[in-house]
Amino acid sequence: MSGSIEQGMSQTHGNTHILHFLVRIPLRMEDVWPAVATPEGLGAWCTAVDVLEPRLDGMVALRDLGTGQVTAWDVDRVAEYTVGGGRIRFHLERQGAAESALRFTHEFQGEGESEAGWRARFERLIAHLGGPQGPSGPEPEPSEPLPGQFT
Repeated sequence: MSGSIEQGMSQTHGNTHILHFLVRIPLRMEDVWPAVATPEGLGAWCTAVDVLEPRLDGMVALRDLGTGQVTAWDVDRVAEYTVGGGRIRFHLERQGAAESALRFTHEFQGEGESEAGWRARFERLIAHLGGPQGPSGPEPEPSEPLPGQFT
């Protein structure tokens, strides 16, 4: 799959830092939503999820990011988690019939996640989604026989 991650933008206001990314994904919003709004989806590319109550004011515990609440929830469109003294927001937008744009914001105090760290996560997201066949996709054919394999 060929998604793209546009250059992230970083702002600092006093001790508050804000990271923004725009990730273009050649899949429908409905196909991307589980990756940002379910424990299995987030765990596959972002961080392990210990708790996620998928509703406004629900509990959330993201292992590498902290514990807190779901502070925005619009099914198939917006998932926002306020965790560890910061806020992460995934906002999906339709881009034509079969593509999506993920607008991401991470607001935090003090030292925290870097732009490079989130870029690496979004590269994993694109790889996880795997294109039109979905996360698993077809298994690639080995180019050479495996040891013990008949040719």
